[in-house]
Amino acid sequence: MSWEQQGYGQEYGYSGYPQQPYPQQYVEYGQPPPGTAFLPPVTEPEPPASPALVDAEAEEEKPPPRPPGRDRYFDTLRAVALIRVVGYHTFGWAWAGLVFPSMGIMFGLAGTLMAKSLERPAFEVVRSRMRRLLPPFWFWGVFVVLAMLVHGWMPGRQIVFWVLPLGDPPGNAWGEQAWEILWYLRTYLWFVLLSPLLLRVFRLAPVPVLLLSLAPIVVLQFLWEPPDDRLGSALTDLATFLFCWILGFAHRDGVLERLKPFAVVVLSLAALGFGGWYAFTHQAETGSYDLDDIPLAQAFWSAGYVTLLMWAKAYFGIDFAWLTRFRRTDRLVTVFNSRAVTIYLWHEIALILAVPLIDLFWDVPAFEKWLPLESQWFLFGVGWVLIAVFVLVCGWVEDVAGKKKPQLLPGRRPARMSP
Repeated sequence: MSWEQQGYGQEYGYSGYPQQPYPQQYVEYGQPPPGTAFLPPVTEPEPPASPALVDAEAEEEKPPPRPPGRDRYFDTLRAVALIRVVGYHTFGWAWAGLVFPSMGIMFGLAGTLMAKSLERPAFEVVRSRMRRLLPPFWFWGVFVVLAMLVHGWMPGRQIVFWVLPLGDPPGNAWGEQAWEILWYLRTYLWFVLLSPLLLRVFRLAPVPVLLLSLAPIVVLQFLWEPPDDRLGSALTDLATFLFCWILGFAHRDGVLERLKPFAVVVLSLAALGFGGWYAFTHQAETGSYDLDDIPLAQAFWSAGYVTLLMWAKAYFGIDFAWLTRFRRTDRLVTVFNSRAVTIYLWHEIALILAVPLIDLFWDVPAFEKWLPLESQWFLFGVGWVLIAVFVLVCGWVEDVAGKKKPQLLPGRRPARMSP
């Protein structure tokens, strides 16, 4: 913030008395000039604060700045989705996807932002999205690939997917826990590439196209079984979350708020009911009702859940503007959104490293006695500490990818300068 020096000279003199140029000798010794009487002392009004100072004091009370155009409701959903992902990979809770289907929510939010971005030329938007995604992926991939090479991995021609993840990048069993999460980046990248066409088709007949976007997963489940390879995995994931992505288009174009509330609620509850029923009645095939293992149930449950979230925002005008009153929480949401790719990519490595780190704690008698070293919650906490380290050490790559000035933590206010 720039500061301006402001004088208060003649503007702030004795109230009601014109300023007279007194001779210097009288001024110096406090004597009245000849022919004048002493006026009773009048307290000089305190000059009003400098506008710059007022602005600075107000700035102190403001929450950390956010990127322009961001919606705090969506930002909060994305932050909670990332927390749920880390929790799921720590505890393995099958019910977590039912309580909060993170992947469906994240694809829905990404679809909304993509529709907004496509108000610009499509080629420019796709190039921008790839530029933001690929450098953090490459940076992360260097460490994972080198670690797998050290542990005996022999790459073939498919290593090209570590450059452009249009298919699942290859790896060995040793590094599987780290690279198995890349299906999300692969699916996101395909949606980005297909979005110019998908958005054009959607706008021809918004509601029919939205409803029909559940048809591909039904086809793959009942009419045609995809191959058990990279192509099959990609098709299944695209079909599973196609509705959520196009639902993002519907929200951006104002389609949801024009729909009748009764129809939206009934259809959403029907989708939730079918998805939940299918998951619980097909546990024998996967050994669990985990939605991640049952694509059809995942598709319908996510469709109903995300529809209700986005329709509620459009219909009731939810914006979570109140969040800015809680500066620390607001700042945390900002960090989660500005470092979403970093958190997603590095969280599994953080959980992997947390295990041997906790093993070292057993060698310290005080830690062994007082810390819950066997608890999964302790692993969860240590994992988040390591995630925070990765955010600080590696998060700047997202700034570089976005053509921003690298920062340790996003959303920090510039240091206050003295006047």
